[in-house]
Amino acid sequence: MKGSTYHRCYCRDTETGKPLGKACPKLGSRKRGSYSIRQELPNRADGARRAFNRAGHETLKEAQVNLDHIRSLLALAKDEPEDLALIAELLEKVADAKSALPDIEETRRRLKSGVDLAGRITVGEWLDSWLENKRARKSTVSRYEVDIRLHLKPRIGYLRLDRIRVSHLAEMFNGICETNEEILEANALRRAATDKLRTSSWKGEGNRARRAALKAAIAEMPPFRRVTGPTTRQHIRRTLRVSLNDAIADGLITFNPASHVKIDPASKPKALLWTPERVAEWRETGGKPSPVMVWTPAQTGEFLDFVADHRLYAMWHLMAFRGPRRGEACGLGWSETNLDSSSLTVTTQLVQDGWDVEESIPKSDAGFRVVPLDEQTVRALNAHHVRQQAEADKWGQAWQDTGRVFTDEDGGWLHPGKVTDMFERLVALSGLPPIRLHDLRHVAATLLLAAGADLKVVQELLGHSSITITADIYASVLPELAFAQAEAAAALVPRARLSKDAKSTTAPGADSQSAHASLTQTA
Repeated sequence: MKGSTYHRCYCRDTETGKPLGKACPKLGSRKRGSYSIRQELPNRADGARRAFNRAGHETLKEAQVNLDHIRSLLALAKDEPEDLALIAELLEKVADAKSALPDIEETRRRLKSGVDLAGRITVGEWLDSWLENKRARKSTVSRYEVDIRLHLKPRIGYLRLDRIRVSHLAEMFNGICETNEEILEANALRRAATDKLRTSSWKGEGNRARRAALKAAIAEMPPFRRVTGPTTRQHIRRTLRVSLNDAIADGLITFNPASHVKIDPASKPKALLWTPERVAEWRETGGKPSPVMVWTPAQTGEFLDFVADHRLYAMWHLMAFRGPRRGEACGLGWSETNLDSSSLTVTTQLVQDGWDVEESIPKSDAGFRVVPLDEQTVRALNAHHVRQQAEADKWGQAWQDTGRVFTDEDGGWLHPGKVTDMFERLVALSGLPPIRLHDLRHVAATLLLAAGADLKVVQELLGHSSITITADIYASVLPELAFAQAEAAAALVPRARLSKDAKSTTAPGADSQSAHASLTQTA
């Protein structure tokens, strides 16, 4: 595309008032007139020609520098039609506004990032562009999208990306906490109104009028909403931090405020054993002392006995003893299961995106692992294989040969959400205290810890990325296991007599003679 510089005079004829232009007799003087540049640009989409024109340069050198600058901007497109069109539009806007020429390096970064070349990009514009180009697991991108749509764009999307500060983010999280208080208050008002409606009488004209008024009031109230808890707030910050790190890599900013803003830490729930006392409390009140509850070995055995005839018994058995994640169990293939060598390899998982299911890699690098199998689990998987072959024969040509170990009855993928629902129904029918499907991983870890396994062994079996995660989760289980191990260690020492102090610690009502006889028998 052609470009040039030229000398132009703005003197006018004293009689006619018309510009003299090239006819000016003093044009040859460098101090007379000014230098202009003209650079052809790619044609518009409709084929119309366009060019960048700018006058007012005092020297030829200044004009040539700006012309070279424009050519360097056009060269950034590297003959890519779309990029060339974007740069041409940018130069048109600059020419019309008579603004300074865009910085070449900043334009290169913006072009690479896919953000608007003109003006200053906002946080919302950057997040939209970043999310569109983000390459990650579909479920991860979906979670990013929720954080951006519900929280980040509404609260800080209008801010300029290069001017975002820690104080802006602190204000955002304070605003989220204030909204939580409003939600809780609105939920309480709606709950009180619905409870009053539920208990109000239908009889009588006055009562019916009051019920109608209550219904009208409830209709005007906002619906029940969930608050944004500590874990979600941490995830919002993590989403922003990841996106701003990419903005730093693209040269759009130099500082990541999301790495420095302080918010309330999300406390991770501790795993607790279903002790007899906790089970009694649950049967009386229905309450769980922790979101993460773990069955004792006896309770685990009772559940496995209850589901012994279930078609997916081998899966419940595997999850209880080896602790794969739900998606890992659903995605396990026979090609990665070597029953002759008593091992399986975790290489894939089935994950949910909404209600859709897709195959994906494990959660982290630590998720790729070889899991050793005990003899009972090998027998369970062998029996399951025989059962599955019988189902394939029954279905005939309708059988879906997915190669998965655990499948629907027709061989299709097991839906992770349906597996969770199935497990909850089985637990309710068994009469055992409730645990989540994910808590079977904690059951497997607890069994290993009770058997004396090292935390490092448990970490590698479960596929945790750090031993710290393993220790944090089971910090509340370990003391109870340690107490049991201490009792077991004391029982190994034969005693013929107990000291008076030892006898005085015997539980009230206990038969000291039978305790002495029991110890003697052990000896």
